Amino acid sequence: MIDPEILSFRHQLHVNPDLSNVEQGTASIIKNFIAQFHPTSIIENIGGAGLAAVYEFPKKGKTIAIRCELDALPILESNPFEHKSTKESVSHKCGHDGHMAIVASLAKWLHESAFEAGKVVLLFQPAEEIGEGAERIVNDPRFKVLQTDYVFALHNIPKEPMHSIILIESGFSAEVISFELKLMGKKSHASEPEHGINPALCISELVGEMNKLNVSDPKKPDFAVLTPVHMLVGQKAYGISAGSGELHYTLRCWNPEKMQTLKSTISNLIKQKSKQHRLDFELNWLEYFPASSNDFECNAYIQKAALENDFYIIERDHPFKFGEDFGWFSKTYKTAMFGLGAGLETPALHNPDYDFPDELIPTGFSMFTSIIQNILLGPTKVDMGD
Repeated sequence: MIDPEILSFRHQLHVNPDLSNVEQGTASIIKNFIAQFHPTSIIENIGGAGLAAVYEFPKKGKTIAIRCELDALPILESNPFEHKSTKESVSHKCGHDGHMAIVASLAKWLHESAFEAGKVVLLFQPAEEIGEGAERIVNDPRFKVLQTDYVFALHNIPKEPMHSIILIESGFSAEVISFELKLMGKKSHASEPEHGINPALCISELVGEMNKLNVSDPKKPDFAVLTPVHMLVGQKAYGISAGSGELHYTLRCWNPEKMQTLKSTISNLIKQKSKQHRLDFELNWLEYFPASSNDFECNAYIQKAALENDFYIIERDHPFKFGEDFGWFSKTYKTAMFGLGAGLETPALHNPDYDFPDELIPTGFSMFTSIIQNILLGPTKVDMGD
């Protein structure tokens, strides 16, 4: 059964989406909703437009952060329903509105709970989609002072059975980084390309060489996907041989060591090819998402919660290939992120007709309440087995 108040709240968030780094409106909606459940404190503008609602209990104990994301995507929504986005070409196509509704639904429960010790932080993080918000929060002194022991999060996963809990032993998401390469040559008359320096051949050679670096099998430890996302050479002027060009890529693999190897190989390749073709170049690395790691203890708490609630568990043998800046928390804290099956027929993430399934809200709520109870009421560590 979905709480009508939470359902209305989720739809309100969907109607009023905000892009990364301008989520003040979304944060205000959340603050107004949570304030009625009297958190011990609310930290505003954390990591940018972020918000942290802190519930502190009488005695010192473990501190648990439950994290979700504030930002929407620059995608025009194609859904006809009443809670359709009111902002042109901005919509929640990753389900962050649903994630926020799940985390916000914990506020009433925490307000009514009588835990003797510990602290719970409901963390609404900005700028996840561009890989900036989590890093800023981790480095924010107001977050550091909370002395967090555990950070948990979930992500809905379309094309998996509804309400299933997806566990991954190693980590939830890939190490991802993008780059833009600008190549500067010299224009010439198209009839006399020998009098100019055209970057087209260099770009084509780079694409061919980088294609050789792909290791497409996700079960291999040296897995790597190098995806060309944008290319530009010259202009639509048929009498001019191009004098400049751009090449944009996204790289993804399973760990930072492999990523460092890829970056070094690509940098050397660009230096070699640009010199060979007499081109100047500018290489910029962009939008870094560290691989998220799932701590063994945290994963055990997630599995215990799924079993307690009789949810169907899917054990996945490798991370998801998409990027998630939750990895910044993994660098400092014990973390785990789990998948929440969003239904076999639900449109894929980032599709214009995607909408977060409302029936997942109670599932996420039950998972997080069980995790919190098991940590704050149980022994220091869950039973890890032999």
